[in-house]
Amino acid sequence: MKAVWVQNVKLYDPVSGLDGVPGEILLQEGKIFSAGGTITLQDTAGLELEIVDGKGLCAAPGLVDMHVHLRDPGFIQKEDIETGCRAAAAGGVTSLLCMPNTKPAIDTRETLRYVLDKGEKAAVRVYAAAAITKGLSDEGALCELEALYEAGAAAFSNDGRPVTDSGKMAEALRRAAALGAPVVSHCEDLYLSKGGLMHEGSVSRELGVKGVPRAAEECCTARDIALAAAYNVPVHICHVSTRNSAAMIREARARGVQVTGETAPHYFALTHEELRGRDADKRMSPPLREEEDRLAIIEALRDGTLQAIATDHAPHTLEEKACFETAPNGSIGMETSLAASITYLVKPGYLSLLEVLRLMSSSPAKLLHLPEGTGSLAAGAPGDVILFDPKETWQVDPEKLHGKSRNAVFKGRMLTGRVKMTFCRGKLVYQDA
Repeated sequence: MKAVWVQNVKLYDPVSGLDGVPGEILLQEGKIFSAGGTITLQDTAGLELEIVDGKGLCAAPGLVDMHVHLRDPGFIQKEDIETGCRAAAAGGVTSLLCMPNTKPAIDTRETLRYVLDKGEKAAVRVYAAAAITKGLSDEGALCELEALYEAGAAAFSNDGRPVTDSGKMAEALRRAAALGAPVVSHCEDLYLSKGGLMHEGSVSRELGVKGVPRAAEECCTARDIALAAAYNVPVHICHVSTRNSAAMIREARARGVQVTGETAPHYFALTHEELRGRDADKRMSPPLREEEDRLAIIEALRDGTLQAIATDHAPHTLEEKACFETAPNGSIGMETSLAASITYLVKPGYLSLLEVLRLMSSSPAKLLHLPEGTGSLAAGAPGDVILFDPKETWQVDPEKLHGKSRNAVFKGRMLTGRVKMTFCRGKLVYQDA
């Protein structure tokens, strides 16, 4: 493998605090050999070199997306591990956590190994969340969490089919804590959300469709916080979308509860007003909320209540998304996540670019206990680096995206910030045409 010498870039490293410092990076044998000031000829002596001129670009650690649906096995007409990772690379994502709602579910060592082995051959690093219960069923027994962790599971989750049995959830939290593995919880009271197509509010009433109340998310969030507090164990709350969920997490953290949370770009960028056109690509779970929720999510990112930005990348076919009333929930987002975060957080002045990069790299890496150095430009860290232009403006065209599906929530929008090159394991895995 050739060593890669990246020259003339501005360095952003949320771990060391490098904040737009001019410098260079040397990638060697799949790792970062050096990142900082000028690389010397002595550093490169005897190396077969590929020189990359990054003039006008920023360099940062590869992004870590801790909430992705790759649909493989079982639903590969929507996405598969290879195509999902190709989309990830195009968005600057070099490590991802895939959810277990596949067919079969990731609830056995065999299915887990299928995913991880296939991920080894993909463009970026694939980590997997294993199921909490057999078949992701509320009636199912708890999975063999210890065996799954031993086989390589990075986390545990039932994703969109949350564990409603509080006793089972408590046991799962305790067992996962003993292993040092996070439990990633999709907080939704399925009884309250049943039949809902979008947020319950003025727009749902105007369209005459059943809505999903904030309480559907908030009841489950409160339950999981209570369990974490009662048993002194950690829990991670997925895709936080409401002001009250954010407030509960903030209050719980203030009194020492081990609760963390993430949100997705669409929750700090868009509101339920987007649904007036009855576009099923803008339907997801939890749904787009109201302006006060959007602003509350931004504040929760600003004050540290939420520790990560993830995408909940959820591909579906064109046929599935054709009808607003019957379409499944979910939108794709890995290729637009950095640009959306720059557009809706950095440009308005809510967060700095370095703060956004921390929420998208080093912080989720820490939450998932990924290998040391992930999300950093430190010497010896994984050779996962992105080069991007923070000022380039582009229009999201679903037909030009790199995965199988086209259900992009930001389609047609002008975004600022474009990934130009992505390196994973020291190898170029994406270059903007």
